[in-house]
Amino acid sequence: MADLYQLLRPLIFRLPAETAHSLTLKALQMGALPAPARPSSTRLKTRLAGIELDNPFGLAAGFDKNADVPWAMHRMGFGFVEVGTITPRPQAGNPKPRVFRLVQDGAVINRLGFNNAGLAAALPRLAKVPADVALGINVGANKDSIDRIEDYCACIDAVLPYARYLTINISSPNTPGLRDLQAAQDLSKLVSRAVHTRGAHTAPIFVKLAPDMDSAALLEALDAAVEAGADGFIDTNTTLARPASLKSPAKDEAGGLSGAPLLTSSTRVLAQVAKHLGPSVPLIGVGGVASGADALLKIKAGAHAVQLYSALVYHGPGLIRRMAADLDDTLEQAGYASVADAIGTGIDAILETA
Repeated sequence: MADLYQLLRPLIFRLPAETAHSLTLKALQMGALPAPARPSSTRLKTRLAGIELDNPFGLAAGFDKNADVPWAMHRMGFGFVEVGTITPRPQAGNPKPRVFRLVQDGAVINRLGFNNAGLAAALPRLAKVPADVALGINVGANKDSIDRIEDYCACIDAVLPYARYLTINISSPNTPGLRDLQAAQDLSKLVSRAVHTRGAHTAPIFVKLAPDMDSAALLEALDAAVEAGADGFIDTNTTLARPASLKSPAKDEAGGLSGAPLLTSSTRVLAQVAKHLGPSVPLIGVGGVASGADALLKIKAGAHAVQLYSALVYHGPGLIRRMAADLDDTLEQAGYASVADAIGTGIDAILETA
């Protein structure tokens, strides 16, 4: 499968990135893409906020905005699948073109703007997701919302019956003013309302943070969110920064940068978060993960699980199986009996090299 994708990739890359993605979703819905055997090593089994996972690899939000293919991505090998971002009302997003491949950098820039079909369209699909899929549901606010906190709560209330966990996305750079909700006072209000809306339901609430916050603001946001009842954090979303190392012609396009160039900076933020909060707060590491070694780096930085998306663009549907085998071997060679044994073991070393 990996070789076939590499053969087809030049043809796929002739299409605009968003068109290629839409065709991929249709192929997955039709069952046209073969599913490799799911990773089965007991060494890869882990727990994320009380959720039992076959492996620590999760699909990041953004790939399946409308919950069209969570079961297909589970079959592809992901230990958990996050859909969305879902907003209360349908939203067209920003003008096209709005997704750009940075091929020379193994990266993507997007300025999609929470384009999705809305809550009413997603709910029937969510209701059909099999129980064995560890499903995360990522929610957001409409661009023109009068009360953004109410948008989050309306989504949480509606999707609760289907969610193994919930993600409050306040860190997309493509909705004007959204990142303002990361300020400690605003974040405290949002999380408090979200926790109240969740009520007695057991789905943990994760907050997805940006990689571009300064250290003081980041720590204040973490403390405010934890005090308000957040269960965990996803570190990090895309970045507005443009590393000097970027080579691709599209490097100066507006939007959030994801993929390989984000690995070092997002892992440093992850380690800061883990150091500050301690091992009891579940963290999901995302940003630049494209190999088993990348996944282990995130885990050693404090992640209980990892997510990826951009790497699929460059490496295709066989990537998860290869990453799982790589991580399994690496854990064994390093003397770790499980993912849990490796969590947080590299935090100080990562921060010392920052």
